[in-house]
Amino acid sequence: MTAYFSDASFKFLRGLARHNEKPWFAEHKHQYEEHVRQPFLRLIADLQPDLAQVSAHFRADPRTVGGSLFRIYRDSRFSNDKTPYKTWQGARLFHERRKQVPAPSYYIHLAPGESFVGAGIWHPEPDTQRRIRQFIFDNPGSWKAAAHAPATRRRYEFETSEKLVRAPRGFPADFECIDDLKHRNWVLWRPLDDAVMTGPRLRQTLATDLAALGPFVDYLCAALDLEF
Repeated sequence: MTAYFSDASFKFLRGLARHNEKPWFAEHKHQYEEHVRQPFLRLIADLQPDLAQVSAHFRADPRTVGGSLFRIYRDSRFSNDKTPYKTWQGARLFHERRKQVPAPSYYIHLAPGESFVGAGIWHPEPDTQRRIRQFIFDNPGSWKAAAHAPATRRRYEFETSEKLVRAPRGFPADFECIDDLKHRNWVLWRPLDDAVMTGPRLRQTLATDLAALGPFVDYLCAALDLEF
């Protein structure tokens, strides 16, 4: 078993949160590489065989450009927050057709006290939202099996920060899953303790999550005519 992250990983990210400026980052970039970026790339590479057992169409891609790992650099052009760096590190395990069509993905997030793993589709365009809602409306039984199985809901919760207040237009308010149609993002997630992120069983833990979230991702793929 391999430990990927350590207390030094969180120490760097906490330091970056306090000193989110280019001179500090330049001085400590070697710590970022050693304790955050390179361990995360190794984790991504090691997760690919586990992910392949769940779906042949998803990728854990350790390439440094165009791969699963998000850049630490923020795009602040259209944001009031002009700090240059993210204070977390994340990775998206994506569908092979993600560049052609909207697709769900798995996601792993590293941040002091705020690490988590999840899966689903985040900020889809209105047309994609309509397709998912219609698919849930047409297939409520399999939706409940994929998203509301007792074992699934004991482990994961829905991301609910952007839900509609009322039923979306065109759907009856008394539909049995109307609360799920109000989502703008369809994401299941669970927090991961710092001790899990720095422990020797992180890969095994995440492999279990990839498999457990598989039926939910499979359902979203079916809604969008994607292979799983």
